Amino acid sequence: MGSTTLHRRVLLPIAIGGIAALTLAACSGGGGPAGDGPGDRGEADGVVTIYGTIADTEAELLEQSWADWETENDIDIQYESSKQFEAEIGSRAQAGDTPDLAIFPQPGLLGDLADRGYVQPAPEGVADNVAEGWSEDWAGYATVNDTLYGAPLMASVKGFVWYSPSQFEENGWEVPQTWDEMLALSQTIADTGEKPWCAGFGSDAATGWPGTDWVEDLVLREAGPDVYDQWVENEVPFTDPAIKTAFESVGEILLNPDYVNAGYGDVTTINSTPFGDPATALVDGDCALHHQASFYDGFISDAGGEVAEDGDIWAFLTPGTEAGASAVTGGGEIVAAFSNDEDTIAVQEYLSSADWANSRVSLGGVISANKGLDPANASSGILTQAIEILQDENTTFRFDASDLMPGAVGSGTFFKGMVAWVNGDDLDTVLEQIEAGWPSE
Repeated sequence: MGSTTLHRRVLLPIAIGGIAALTLAACSGGGGPAGDGPGDRGEADGVVTIYGTIADTEAELLEQSWADWETENDIDIQYESSKQFEAEIGSRAQAGDTPDLAIFPQPGLLGDLADRGYVQPAPEGVADNVAEGWSEDWAGYATVNDTLYGAPLMASVKGFVWYSPSQFEENGWEVPQTWDEMLALSQTIADTGEKPWCAGFGSDAATGWPGTDWVEDLVLREAGPDVYDQWVENEVPFTDPAIKTAFESVGEILLNPDYVNAGYGDVTTINSTPFGDPATALVDGDCALHHQASFYDGFISDAGGEVAEDGDIWAFLTPGTEAGASAVTGGGEIVAAFSNDEDTIAVQEYLSSADWANSRVSLGGVISANKGLDPANASSGILTQAIEILQDENTTFRFDASDLMPGAVGSGTFFKGMVAWVNGDDLDTVLEQIEAGWPSE
């Protein structure tokens, strides 16, 4: 989710007309045994195609980040993004219509395709870069059944609550240190006659994902990392009381008509509001509070706001039940290959390097968990803070749960369940429907 990433979630406005219209396909061929990958595919012809969800300004910066390397290495990298990535990448792989490389916003989706033998194991140079640049946890997100299939790209820290420092100062509001204090602040703002929170779940085929981030934050903060890990593995089902409690806590804000949806309408407008739009409401002063990841820094800048502690917009982390809690969720992408020709391997190695991470982060708006990243290259105080959180050994970090779950759940029934819940469906029914999305094996 993530870009910083970006996230899956930064989706482009260009609709893809279907598999037949896609032009970035590598050589055709079926998948091979899981672990061995699909075998020799692709051709070293000076062109490497990449397919992902990163779009708009973020896509332009992505292409800028590797432009000098392209010239130096005489390889043309052709990038294509799509709103339908999650829905299409599986069918494209099955049809032999894959790009050379894909930027997976969800490790679970990568795992699905790796299990089916469509993805190349990481080449030696990528494996070396992963060993040098990433923690074992991050390497694990690119590993399926003990085989490394790619390397992390960018990263994001989730659970930031964006606000206007000057608005807080003018009204005498304090940054909350606990979840209960945040609820009290919400009521204080609501008592002025203004709805405090704005929210947007809209993201085309991925509509609903911002709601999953809310739930993940509350599961980690209320139930703890052990329950969170068991939930990801379905050892704790969605119908478990711990998960239901997290939903109910989120509902104290998102389902409260006195609290949402500032600048847009009633609670149900959350589903129809594109997730990027609240950035403008924040900058314009129509909304006091908005929950979104560190990558939202770029959206606020695009909306004309300065992200700084003494600027237009700043952020604090969603507080836990106790003050000073250090648990955070986050996300990122994994770059994996369908081809294994010389040019594709060269590009994949570069994207897994600290050189690329510093090149992209220096362009602004994003971060990386690469240990070779210089925090000084971050473009704002929030992004510097996010890098420090990722590099802090005391941080309890957990990857976005929906990105780790199998696609049928993570980007399937979980997304749809959030939409149904906001539309008024009964919580117990929603939880049962989400749980029913888990594969039988």
